[in-house]
Amino acid sequence: MSLLEVDAINSFYGDSHILFDVSLRVEQNEVVALLGRNGAGKTTTLRTIMGVIAPAGGTIRLDGKPIQGLPPYAIARMGMQLVPEERAIFGALTVEENLRLAALTASSAWPLTRIWDAFPRLAERRRSGGRSLSGGEQQMLAIARALIRDARIILLDEPFEGLAPLIVRDLVRVSRELAAQGRTIVVVEQNVVAALSFADRVYVLNNGHIVFEGTPEDLHRDPALMKAHLGV
Repeated sequence: MSLLEVDAINSFYGDSHILFDVSLRVEQNEVVALLGRNGAGKTTTLRTIMGVIAPAGGTIRLDGKPIQGLPPYAIARMGMQLVPEERAIFGALTVEENLRLAALTASSAWPLTRIWDAFPRLAERRRSGGRSLSGGEQQMLAIARALIRDARIILLDEPFEGLAPLIVRDLVRVSRELAAQGRTIVVVEQNVVAALSFADRVYVLNNGHIVFEGTPEDLHRDPALMKAHLGV
């Protein structure tokens, strides 16, 4: 039994059919990258798994328990955390207050010292307001809020989008360290090279359909598919 099992989900925005029988699995301590061009359905997949969008069909199981149709807060309590592309930082709160707020309802929250070890820059900015942070610092804080809740599985939506190369390098390093520590991660990312640098397995989406499943090495052996669906 996989930690996360998604079986033939279909999702809609209004009358628009976005996901078509999407199936995937994520094992404990595995990093899975979900790749594809803009509009392929990657973010919709994460939002459906997290309960932000209710699937019109199919099943989603977390540790064997059905979660489709549950509200996001209930899924979060079961150990899944979504780090959205928009980051959703509380701008009026400091870095530390953002983290303490996230930890309030966690059953087993990390101590702040563990967060500071993972993100030294956040330790330096702990008393800074959320709206004063750079884009990279906001992304670090968004990931740290998921970690402080000791999430069993973290869904990262475009974590490197719009960030300077040096910041991307730092975030890739943190992601690799989390993977090495056994964190289970699903990452949606346009930066194919960055995502593949720490992923164990890959799914490629095209127009709401899964068109590839395999390892990063398998994907690199299919340059025609990479060019057609990833533009690389």
